[in-house]
Amino acid sequence: MEQLDTFLRHHPPFDELSRAEIAELVADAQVCDFPVGLSLLLEDGPPAQQLGVVLSGSLELVHEGQVIQVLEPGECFGHPSLLTGLAPEFTVRVHTPMRCALFPKAAGLRVLGTPSGARYVARSMRARLTRIGHTVHAMLDVGTTPVSAVMGPPRFVAADVPLREAAQALGEEHTTALLVDLDSRGLGLVTDAEVRRAVAEDRASADRPVGDIARTPLPAIPVGQLAVEATVDMLAADTEHVAVLEGGRVVGVVSAGDLLGLEVRSPIALRHLILGAADEDELRRAAARLRNLFALLMAAGVPSRDIGRVLSLQHDAVVARLVDFSVRRHGDTPVAWTWLDLGSAARREFTLGSDQDNGLAYAQPPEGAEAEIDSYFARLGSEVNSGLAACGIGVDNNGVLAGERRWRMSKEAWVRTFHECLLEPSESHLIRATVAFDFRPTAGGLGVAAALTDEIRAARQYPAFMRLIARGAVGFQVALTFRGNLALDKRGRLDLKSGGITPLVNLVRFHALANGVTISPTADRIDAVESVGGLSHEAADALREAFAVITRVRFQRHADAIASGKPVDNLVDPAELTPIVRTELREALAVVRRAQRQLGVYTPATT
Repeated sequence: MEQLDTFLRHHPPFDELSRAEIAELVADAQVCDFPVGLSLLLEDGPPAQQLGVVLSGSLELVHEGQVIQVLEPGECFGHPSLLTGLAPEFTVRVHTPMRCALFPKAAGLRVLGTPSGARYVARSMRARLTRIGHTVHAMLDVGTTPVSAVMGPPRFVAADVPLREAAQALGEEHTTALLVDLDSRGLGLVTDAEVRRAVAEDRASADRPVGDIARTPLPAIPVGQLAVEATVDMLAADTEHVAVLEGGRVVGVVSAGDLLGLEVRSPIALRHLILGAADEDELRRAAARLRNLFALLMAAGVPSRDIGRVLSLQHDAVVARLVDFSVRRHGDTPVAWTWLDLGSAARREFTLGSDQDNGLAYAQPPEGAEAEIDSYFARLGSEVNSGLAACGIGVDNNGVLAGERRWRMSKEAWVRTFHECLLEPSESHLIRATVAFDFRPTAGGLGVAAALTDEIRAARQYPAFMRLIARGAVGFQVALTFRGNLALDKRGRLDLKSGGITPLVNLVRFHALANGVTISPTADRIDAVESVGGLSHEAADALREAFAVITRVRFQRHADAIASGKPVDNLVDPAELTPIVRTELREALAVVRRAQRQLGVYTPATT
């Protein structure tokens, strides 16, 4: 470990202190080692009495049971509580074996009271508040899930069917209860346990009609009832199975097991499973559950925008765990760094059909150590890329991967690259800008967002670059024919990504850059551009609706593939859509094409 004074001079808020001030801090510092799992501060516990700085290893910030952020070497902890004198808002827990420096309260307050200290507090608190918001939005409460999301199909039998045959039917996969037609008495219900118990008590009864033991009146709940309410009703009725009714008609059966399984299939449970995976094999098994989680959220009627947030957060968790595995194998990172999600993951619009788009930034290496440090991060990036691929997140065809040299560089090089995109617009810079200008730091502690965002915000000051972005926005053909019909490939399918989402995202990105908007999610960009007058309310509303429709159809395609056990893709056969959905999709694509033409009108150089 390098000398503490040298270490501090490379990290804010200490990097702007004089040598004398740092020497005074170091004289009062206490360097400590802590094991994994130890909590240094407790949420709502005693206020912090020291300012801490991670020297090696890592800490995690936990809020209401959820890991919000992992703190890497060079990052401070305890400063919000130290400044306010109030209880910590987070539990600060050792994530990997960790060494830290602890400074007495008076010394910590002196540092935090400097201009550099104030900037550090503001930046770190903003990052933590943002991560809390994203995490909470993506951790949907399973208690809001309707029973329609977990019920099974109803299975009917006649009252005179022998118990022997009923037992055989109940032995089939996913069938744990039968609905018995009792003629004038309506429907009754019999479970696998009840049939087996009746036969066990008297073997001769195997030829008895199932109607003799069917439960009446039929225990039932409405299709729109929440799962948590159904659990209460089932307990009150002393039953583990109920029929689900819609307009007086039985449309399904739900069991206590279905409701119990809902909790372990929730976004919260899956994220805990991913972050707690002991090795790559366990992580792959956890990530495989994403398909079932997606199907559950779709069946529950969760809006597509929220599903994208859920999947993006799960993707972030997989990345974080793969980073842990790599660091565990090869030792602590040599300098501060950050993992950058790019593309759909950065916009929090990740889908089961998305490929990887990512990059990696690290602090400027000491002179002479450039090759060694880049080699470390090349290995980390490649191992995370390979791990994501093993978890079913495909490798990008264009090589936009942190393991590739072009997408892995120092912070200074990233800023320079962004600036070169603006200064020297070209086709290669257009490709880089359309990918990298949608970025989001998801792991690591190096602060890069502010510097990169400054470059993005300045884009509208470079007319040649904006013309290039405009050409890209209108250059992706929407999947409509000249006459406005859905444009299909030779197999009669429509690509919802290349013919719908990509043109819309590129178009909205142009409007965001043209209006100095730096937020990434497409729907949020539309809202922000409208709020600053860059789009009329009518145009913004049309684009919002188009994005929602295309995404909804795309996600339904994914859900159908999961239900049939097929790979997820973005290719939809319009013949399989209802007439209403086909019309909605055609109108949504027409909105995008009209917006492209309007952009071409007031950007003459794009034609």
